[in-house]
Amino acid sequence: MAAITTTPPNTARRHHVAVIPCRWGASRFPGKPLAQLGGQPLLWHVHQRCLEAERLDGVVVATDDERIERVCRELGIECMRTGQHLTGTDRVAECATRLLADAYINVQGDEPFISPAAIDAVSEALEHLPPGILAVNAYTELDDVGAVLDHNVVKVVADAEENALMFSRQPIPYPRGDRPRYRRQLGLYGFTGTALSLFQHLPQGPLERTEGVEMLRFVEHGHSVRMLPVIDDSLAVDTPEDLARADSHLCSHRAD
Repeated sequence: MAAITTTPPNTARRHHVAVIPCRWGASRFPGKPLAQLGGQPLLWHVHQRCLEAERLDGVVVATDDERIERVCRELGIECMRTGQHLTGTDRVAECATRLLADAYINVQGDEPFISPAAIDAVSEALEHLPPGILAVNAYTELDDVGAVLDHNVVKVVADAEENALMFSRQPIPYPRGDRPRYRRQLGLYGFTGTALSLFQHLPQGPLERTEGVEMLRFVEHGHSVRMLPVIDDSLAVDTPEDLARADSHLCSHRAD
């Protein structure tokens, strides 16, 4: 394994920064960040969506892999080398110790069509956080039955103030009575530096380990995550089959 290099601290404060955590060893799709979509790596498309957002003052890819770092250099994408981490948010938290900003937006590297307006909405929400709220997590309404049943799609239920109660890959809530309202958690989280520092020091709980949903770390330890409704019909790429669907989507979009 190659030695982990370090990046000198960036002393120029930025207002809001998007961090795109990328790792090579995804169990369902190894090498996914560099998978080709429309002639460019998947991570390039995510980076482009961040550049289209109007409220960001910087975008950086965070990775522990030299192959991803090398491609970022070739594409002129700012990249920060990190250690190995349990989750993408842990990786963002390391970046926050070396990249000065008022807030950090975790844009997952498998969302090539993420809405720039949704990124801006998370950025704006971070400027108006109520006391005690540590994170903003974007969500969309979920009407497709197949997506509700898909374990790759994370569902969320929230209280009357839109604070997350539970995240699950199972369909929640269970449809025993009225037709439930299903909501899909997007791979789009916003944090202050203080929240990321806390996240980094909290242990993983049994729910996070079981579901594989990192926002459960805050919920399990009694901290509030504010859910934010956004308009976004993007396609996340979790598997090679998703990549094929994304390619078809991109081709049809270009044809229009």
